[in-house]
This record gives sequence, structure tokens and C-alpha cells, in this order.
Amino acid sequence: MQFEVGSIVEGKVTGITKFGAFVDIGGGKTGMVHISEVAPTYVKEISDHLTDGQVVKVKILNILDDGKISLSIKKAMAPPPERQGNRQSQTQPQYNQKPHFANRGPKNDPRRVDPSNMSFEDMLNKFKQSSDDRMSDLKKNNEGRRSRGSKRGPKG
Repeated sequence: MQFEVGSIVEGKVTGITKFGAFVDIGGGKTGMVHISEVAPTYVKEISDHLTDGQVVKVKILNILDDGKISLSIKKAMAPPPERQGNRQSQTQPQYNQKPHFANRGPKNDPRRVDPSNMSFEDMLNKFKQSSDDRMSDLKKNNEGRRSRGSKRGPKG
């Protein structure tokens, strides 16, 4: 059986470790599902989501030259249904749709960006830049206070 990157196949969980699960995808091939690819939510214990012998659908992410196969269960799942319109229902509030930091600052702030369209690295770089800017502002503010505030001489 020939496997291609991007294809979705059924397999049987043959082993569970603390970092992932091994899945027999047939044809004498076994791939590994990393813990980050088990479910669309945070996974602390893989055994909370999978059991030995369970049949799962997996997407083939990568096939290395040495024969190792990377698999994903969460990418084999159907995408969540898209919301109709931008308004949230008054009767059913929608929680955890965007990270809390996406709503900080004024709405017309040019630095405000929708993080759902950004990669993790982009969000991390943006956070680091914002943090550096804020630290710089704090240092300037504190230096101004020190130079104006005290008329005492050095301790001695």
C-alpha cells in the first residue's frame, strides 16, 4: 500500500507513550501521533483521549527518508462549522474564541491585529516587541522619576 503526505487513513492505536501514540496504518507501516496532534484542545494525558486498540482516522503529515511517519488525529477531523455573521447570540455566549490579549487596547490602535490569522512565531515576535516597547517606556518613566524626585545626597 502506498501512502502519500496529506492523505487521511484509518489506523489502530498500538502503543501510548507520554509524548504520543503509535498507530498501525496498515501495509506493515506504523506512524506516530505527537501529543500536540492528538486533539484540538490541550492534551495533558494521552490516555484521556486514546486507548490501545482504538481505531482512529489520521492524516499523514510527513514521511521521512528513514521510513518514520508523522501523523495527526486533530488534522484528520472535520473542521468546525463556520459561524454565521459576526454577531454572537445573546442566548448562547461564545467563550474562548480569541485569546484575551486580542481585545486589549483601543479599537483604532494600529498595533491591534487579529491573532487567528497569525502563525505562532508571528504572535510570539509581536508579543516580544510589545513587551520590549513597554519595558522601554517603564524604564524611561522610572528614570524621569529618579532624577526629579530626590534631593538627598548619596547614602553614606
